[in-house]
Amino acid sequence: MKFTIVFCSVGTTVRTICVFIIKSFYHHRHMDLFLIPTVLLTSVTLLVNPVLSLCILCFPTLRQETRYLLLANMLFADMFFLAINLAMVSCNSVGLHMPHSLCEFMMVSMVMTYSTSVLTITLMVVDTYVAVRWPLRYKEILPPSRARKIIMSLWVMAALCPVSLLVMFEVVMGSDKQSRPVCLMLIALHSLEHKMKVGVHLYFIIAISLCTVLIVYCYIHLYIITKTSGIWRSRYSRARMTLLAHTLLLMMYFVPALVFAVELALLKEENVDVVGVWINLVNMCVLMLLPRCCTPYLYILRYHEIYETVQQVFWKKRHQSQRSAA
Repeated sequence: MKFTIVFCSVGTTVRTICVFIIKSFYHHRHMDLFLIPTVLLTSVTLLVNPVLSLCILCFPTLRQETRYLLLANMLFADMFFLAINLAMVSCNSVGLHMPHSLCEFMMVSMVMTYSTSVLTITLMVVDTYVAVRWPLRYKEILPPSRARKIIMSLWVMAALCPVSLLVMFEVVMGSDKQSRPVCLMLIALHSLEHKMKVGVHLYFIIAISLCTVLIVYCYIHLYIITKTSGIWRSRYSRARMTLLAHTLLLMMYFVPALVFAVELALLKEENVDVVGVWINLVNMCVLMLLPRCCTPYLYILRYHEIYETVQQVFWKKRHQSQRSAA
């Protein structure tokens, strides 16, 4: 049985019918099974992220490094994103009616934390470029104090778009603030007017394009600067493996944003079939979680300082427990 989901920009009754059609489709196609990869990937990530973040913030040797401050910020943003995403997917899976304000808060928080992660990982590439391009002036250009201010600015920048969306939702929805059986960005964005949707679409396309261009520029110049040093001659050199790992991680962070742009493009049509719902769920439950699952393990394996710090923490705890037991 195939469903066709019809959205309407105006009219509370039509929009309510659309939501209940999606709800029936949601359970008819057993889409609640998407909760399994969501819980699995979130659990695997949250086992390591808090430990790694605390190690960076509690040890002065790591806390005084700009690259580790940026990493800690990305880990915190990822943890908030994972918690909110898990709550949203769980509520949708069990059919829990979510209050209007709570649904809006969760969607805005997801966009803000996701944007913070993308901006932070972009800035991490810029930080590497500055360290290689101006090694003697690196501490002067990006000291930890300036890095903290930049991190605060990233959160403000990441909050601009979702807060604007929240204002638009309040204006468009008006007095229609009933609880929602399904909380999906797909439904909320389609309630906006066409011009507003085009503006949101352009915002995400421009933001992702600028980040991508900046990252590619930094990588090309990093290769030009270091190609005469001999670190690229070996096929399995540490530089090659690090570049490959970071490139793969960057692609995994940026692909969900591109998929989200495709979702916004599909919303231009008056009739959106079930493909849009499938794309939205696969993006929320799998694609957005994979890079966050890989990030902490990648950095523990690639950075000796982090690995040794984590090992020291666990070894000290085990040693203290053995002494207390004795």
